[in-house]
Amino acid sequence: MRNPRLSVLPFSDSQGLRRFRPVILPLAVAVWLLTTAVCAYAATTPEEEKDGAHTPAVPVAGQKQPAKETATSPSETAAAGEQAGAQKDTSSPLNASLIRSVIQTALDFLQPRTLHPYDARQLCLWGLGGISALDPALRVVEVPDGIQLMQGQSVVLRRPAPVANSSRDWAALTTDFLLSATEHSSVLQSVQGDGLTQSFFDELFNHLDPYSRYVGPTPADTDRTVRSGGNAGIGITIDEQTVPPSGRNRTASRHLVVSAVNTNGPAWPAGVDVGERLVAVDGHSVVGRSVEQVNALIAGDPGSHVSVRLYSPVQKRTRTLQLRRERIPPETVFAFSAGPLVIIRITSFSSETAEEMSQYLDQATQDRHLRGILIDLRGNRGGVLQQAVTAAALLLDNGVAVVTKGRDPQANHVWAVQGGDMTNHLPVVVLVDGRTASAAEILAAALADHHRAVVVGSSTMGKGLVQTVAQLPDRGELFVTWSRVIAPLGWPLQGLGVMPQVCTSRGAADTEKQMAALRDGHTPEDASVGQSRSVRYPVPVSRILEIRKTCPAALGGDLDLDVGRDLLETPAAYRAALFMIPDEADTAGMEAE
Repeated sequence: MRNPRLSVLPFSDSQGLRRFRPVILPLAVAVWLLTTAVCAYAATTPEEEKDGAHTPAVPVAGQKQPAKETATSPSETAAAGEQAGAQKDTSSPLNASLIRSVIQTALDFLQPRTLHPYDARQLCLWGLGGISALDPALRVVEVPDGIQLMQGQSVVLRRPAPVANSSRDWAALTTDFLLSATEHSSVLQSVQGDGLTQSFFDELFNHLDPYSRYVGPTPADTDRTVRSGGNAGIGITIDEQTVPPSGRNRTASRHLVVSAVNTNGPAWPAGVDVGERLVAVDGHSVVGRSVEQVNALIAGDPGSHVSVRLYSPVQKRTRTLQLRRERIPPETVFAFSAGPLVIIRITSFSSETAEEMSQYLDQATQDRHLRGILIDLRGNRGGVLQQAVTAAALLLDNGVAVVTKGRDPQANHVWAVQGGDMTNHLPVVVLVDGRTASAAEILAAALADHHRAVVVGSSTMGKGLVQTVAQLPDRGELFVTWSRVIAPLGWPLQGLGVMPQVCTSRGAADTEKQMAALRDGHTPEDASVGQSRSVRYPVPVSRILEIRKTCPAALGGDLDLDVGRDLLETPAAYRAALFMIPDEADTAGMEAE
C-alpha cells in the first residue's frame, strides 16, 4: 500500500537525524531550501522536455501535478479582462488584443528569469525574425530612428523604438508589425493567429538554450491532461484472456482480466489484484465487450463513482467495489528480484515516483537475504527535480543532493536531505546510458558524489538546466530555463553529464579490464570520473568533449546488468569503485579549467 505520509518537509537544525524503521514508510525526509522559493523542477527531454516530463511533458498546472516551480507573470492578472473580451471574438483570423496580451505576459516572465539578461527590445527583435521565417519577402530591420517592416525595398511600416525594457510598449509594437505583415503576405494570412504566435516564439527561442520553448494552446491542453493523469479512471489495466477447454467446459472461454494495478489509483488501496476477472461495470455485463469498450465504461469525470464487479479465480468469490474515479499519474517505478538482488527500474520522475520507490525499497528490505540493489535509470529522460531529490533522500543519511543557480534569486536553491538511509546502507549500483537525463542524472550524481552508489554504463546526456513554466493568456505554455544544476561536489551537469565509475560503452574486453583492476582494489586506467568531478562552471566545450570521449554515450545493454551484479556480489570491487569519486575536501576550491 502507498504511504500517504511520504513528503518533503522543512528542515530545522534543531531536528536530529531520524533512523528509518522498516514499517510502510515512517521515513522522515527533509529537504532544506536555503533560499526563499517554491519547488523547482527539471524538465526533461526533447519529448519530455516535453520533459519532459516527461516530459516530462513538464507540469504547469492542474490536479495532482508534480511538485514544480510554477511562475506566472503579474501582467496575466492585468490582462485578464482584455483577454476575456479577446476570446469572445473568434470570427477574426487575428485577435490583436490576445496576441498583444500573450507577448506582454511572455516578456514580463522572460526578462527577470532567463539565464542571461535580455531586455524586451532584444527578445522582440529576435521574435520578429519569425516573419521572415514564414515569408522571406518580408523582413524587420532596426534603423537609427526606429523599427521598420520591409517588403523588398519598400517600407511597409515604421515605428519609433520604445524604451528597451518596456514589455507593454514592445508587445504593442510587435503586435502591430505582425498584423501589418499579415496584411501584406498571403503566406502569413494562411498561417493565422496560433501559427503566427508560434513562429514568433520559435524564432525568439532559437537564440536561447535548447530547452526553453513555447507550446501552443492545443498541445498545451493535451499535455496538461496527460500530466494530470489523462481521463479519470480507477487505475487498472485490462487485457483479454482466453481459457482453453477443460473439465466440463468443452469450449474455450474468454475473459477480461486485470493485468496491472496502478499503485497511484483507487483500485490499489481497494485491494484489486492482478488476475481478477471483470464481470460488470455499473451493472452492465462485460460479456461480449472489447477492452476498449470496457475502458470507456470505467472512465468518467474526476470525482464521480463507478461500480465494478470482480471475480477472483484464486479465492473463488465475486465482489462488487464502489470506486471514486481519479486522474492518475502513470506508474514510473517497477521492481523485480534477481536472486539476492533487487532491480528497481525508474522510467521517469513524476509526482509519485519517490513514493513508489519507497514502497519497493520497503518491501525489498524485508528480505533478510538481500545483498544489494540495482537502480536502472537507462533511458530515463528526467522529470520533476524535487522527486529526484526525495528519491536520493531514501538512500542518503543526510547531505546536499543538488544545487541550482540562476539569475533570478528564486531560482537559487540548495536541496539538502535528512532522514536516514532506509536500506541500512545496502550496496547500490546505478545503471545509466546516453539517454539518461535531467532529474535522473541528478539522482545518479547525488548518490555517487556521496559514495552511496557505484554508477555503471556510459556518459549520460548532460541536461543540467532547470525550466520554470508560465501559462499564457492563450492557454499556451512558456518553458524558460532559469537555473543551472550543480552536483554535490560542485561540478556542472550541463553538457558534461554523469561519468560512470565503470564504463561499459568501450566494449566487453575493456570492461573486464576495469573490473579486474577493481577486484584487486585498484582504480582502472584511463578513468575519467575523477576529472569530471574537478571541473567548475564555466567549462570550455573542448574540455567537456575531452572528458566525455573517454566513455562515449551509448545505449545500455546486458553488459551493464552483468557488471552491476558482479559489483554487488564482489565487495572488494564495489568498495574500490565507490571511492573512485574524490572526497569533497579534494574538490574544494577547484576553479574552472
